[in-house]
Amino acid sequence: MTSAEVNGTMNRVPTSPPGSPTKEAPKYREREQWGNKIEFVLSCMGFCIGLGNVWRFPYLCYKNGGGAFLIPYLICLIAGGAPVFILEVALGQFTSQGGITVWEICPIFKGIGYGTTVICFFLNVYYIVVLSWGLLYLYHSFSHTLPWATCDNEWNTASCLTVKELNITLSNMTSSEVVDSPKVDAAVEFWERKVLQISDGIHNPGVIRWELALTLFLAWVICYFCIWKGVKWTGKVVYFTATFPYVMLTILLIRGVTLNGAMKGIIFYLKPDFSKLLDGQVWIDAGTQIFFSYAIALGCMTALGSYNTFHNNFYKQCIFISFLNSGTSLYAGFAIFSVLGFMATELGVDVAYVAESGPGLAFIAYPKAVTQMPAPSLWAVLFFFMILMLGLDSQFVAIEGFVTAIVDMFPGYLRVGYRREYFIAGTCFVSFLIGLSMVTNGGMYVFQVFDYYSASGMTLLWFCVFECGAVAWVYGVRRFYDNIEEMLGFRINPWLMICWSFISPLVTGGIFIFSLITYKPVTYNKDYEYPGWAIFIGWCMALSSMMCVPVYFIYQVLITPGTMRQRWKILTTPRLPMALPVHATDPDEAPKQNGTKSNNHYEQSKL
Repeated sequence: MTSAEVNGTMNRVPTSPPGSPTKEAPKYREREQWGNKIEFVLSCMGFCIGLGNVWRFPYLCYKNGGGAFLIPYLICLIAGGAPVFILEVALGQFTSQGGITVWEICPIFKGIGYGTTVICFFLNVYYIVVLSWGLLYLYHSFSHTLPWATCDNEWNTASCLTVKELNITLSNMTSSEVVDSPKVDAAVEFWERKVLQISDGIHNPGVIRWELALTLFLAWVICYFCIWKGVKWTGKVVYFTATFPYVMLTILLIRGVTLNGAMKGIIFYLKPDFSKLLDGQVWIDAGTQIFFSYAIALGCMTALGSYNTFHNNFYKQCIFISFLNSGTSLYAGFAIFSVLGFMATELGVDVAYVAESGPGLAFIAYPKAVTQMPAPSLWAVLFFFMILMLGLDSQFVAIEGFVTAIVDMFPGYLRVGYRREYFIAGTCFVSFLIGLSMVTNGGMYVFQVFDYYSASGMTLLWFCVFECGAVAWVYGVRRFYDNIEEMLGFRINPWLMICWSFISPLVTGGIFIFSLITYKPVTYNKDYEYPGWAIFIGWCMALSSMMCVPVYFIYQVLITPGTMRQRWKILTTPRLPMALPVHATDPDEAPKQNGTKSNNHYEQSKL
């Protein structure tokens, strides 16, 4: 039987038995595939390469020993990040299933899929709030005079200082006086008093900031229309959203290195301090940054891989994406720290004084720096447009990952007519309603709780341990290795088998344990301490995903009939033999030694 015939057979709607009344069955949609290989690569790039590459990695690099930080970073990449990244894409391509149903290859660990989908939902709810901030800043960037450059606005206080005034003030103060100064920068006041209109704590939510609610709604509308027609449509969108940030980043880098003091910032960014390598926190930061940056343990990479053809060379693509992802982080650091070096030179202070990470970099430090450049509005527009593009494709691909997981659970219902589009619209609307809690006066405090607990490094590391364990020790690492050979037509580096079986679980497990030991409750701006009930809610969000694994494991063991040995046999036997033929096989892609697809995809093999 040809591949086309197999596909037709698998996607055919079951007919009524002979003699029964004829009833027209609903027309099922066939599972989509990428239009070409480039669309898959660009989608992975867009999802992996996001805001963290610009506002988190450069800060971690300078804080943790400059160039010396690259040593633990690369070790964690080779030992943990890249192998798990390849594993997730391979699982998706081999099974053609989303983040939940892919674990039918090892049914007892299907809780991994439910848990990662919960994390993905939380991520979709709060990550897009950054886009709402970015849209508001982009709107104000078109002003003739940037509103965060002056102190004569209605939201400013008597303590406000412009950058020029701050420069004069700092030059007449000692370092201790700088720290204790009651003066507030104009960019900080714009961020806290105009954009956020922040309250005094999470206990005081205040009212909805309708400007932010509008930009949040606009961000959700944009994301919806980026994915509503499936991956063939999304694959066209990422041609722009995944590549244009590089144009913006390059323009900002060229401008940055031509500024006075740029070299000061770059040296500060990369100057190695090898003594930092003895600090365990440096290794933790390197590991968590890898797993954040590669978007692992969200089920999204599995979803993207599931739309590939069976013989697509995902191995080569994953290696390319890994190099590009880490290279982009390093590249972005030059663009950011060249400007921060300029800012420090203008103020006559050390770079450490102006260096920040996260929203503080994107919405305070960098905007403040552009006010000192010629044509500041132009550079502000370019910067915030880049921020939007970086965040946009990460957001809509994450939504696609969540939607794929749910649709693949109920294909007979959600792939009929326009139900998938309605489901996406419903998901976006519900997420928007929840997100409104983060655009109130106390919304920033809510955002911090979501960011710190729901999709934290701790939760991602937890699932990485179980992913590797389930594939390597239950499904069988050699069997999975053979499955990959069947897809690619050649045997990949056996180092990956060692990583999946031993190194990656040990690395991720070790970082997870250290994270628990060194855990500190969430704070805001290092001085606001959250009440106990807010921390409790945060832990409930974290555990709502993490507990899916043990709860589902125990539940399946209890409801499955037979002896414990029989139950284990049933619950570790793959249930997906009928899923594989949905892959359309391009004859030009199929490896010559695998002229026909084996029917023994799930043959038992030992580790």
